[in-house]
Formats: sequence, structure tokens, C-alpha cells
Amino acid sequence: MFELTPWKPMNELSTLRKEMDKLWEDFFGDKELLPRAEGWIPAVDVSETKDAIIVKAEVPGMEAKDIDVSLSGDMLVIKGEKKEEKEEKDENFHRVEMRRGSFQRAVRIPVPVDSDKIEAKYEKGILKVKLPKKEESKAKQIEVKT
Repeated sequence: MFELTPWKPMNELSTLRKEMDKLWEDFFGDKELLPRAEGWIPAVDVSETKDAIIVKAEVPGMEAKDIDVSLSGDMLVIKGEKKEEKEEKDENFHRVEMRRGSFQRAVRIPVPVDSDKIEAKYEKGILKVKLPKKEESKAKQIEVKT
């Protein structure tokens, strides 16, 4: 005997969405921008001004000496380790949600930058990296003559 099952179009759309997301991920290959399952990954904001690319990363509870920033080609790499606080022997935890351990985050920089002028500052849990653009990558205003 045949069993009838109800048709659920939303399930098919959900499957299609997952397949399309995977296709875009495979096509563009920006896996370094996605969080990895092991460890933790700081959230980042990447913005652009006329003169620079600005990358801000949330790395609360750390010290500047525990953060390493490097540029390799067009990849800005932020690494560090958030150390575990010393636990008291008489302390029993009911919940542990604070992230600890090492992390690495790579961000592709969309334009050529002057690596000799990069500045990194850490304040109130936010790492701010300013990457000045090279002159040839800055937008130039062109006057239209009549």
C-alpha cells in the first residue's frame, strides 16, 4: 500500500536556501571569514574611509600584550589568547559562558594598503586597526569640464 504524506513547501524552501548558501560559500571561498568550531572568534567590523580601511575587533578582558596583529599580502590576521582566571578552590560554578582560550581571525583587506603606516590601538575591549590606503588605491575626484 502507498502512504500519503502531506506536501510541505516551506521544508523544500529551507533545503534550497541551505544548498544556495553552501554554493556561495564554496564559490567565493572566504572560509577564513567564518567562525571555526574550535576556540572562539572575535566579532569584527570592517569599514572604509577615503584614506583608510578600519578594522575593529571585540576582544574584551584582554591586555594589548596578549594580542598579535600582522598583515600578509591582503590578509589582516589577529591572534591572541584570553587566559583563564585563577579559580578559587571553594568556588562551584553554576554557569560558565565567558570565552577563554586562543583565537585567530583573518580578514581580507579589499584595497592595497601602506603596511609601514598601519596603526593598532586597544582600548576598552576593542582593538582598532587603521590601514592607510596606498595613493594609487585612493579614489580620485575628476572634474568634468564643459
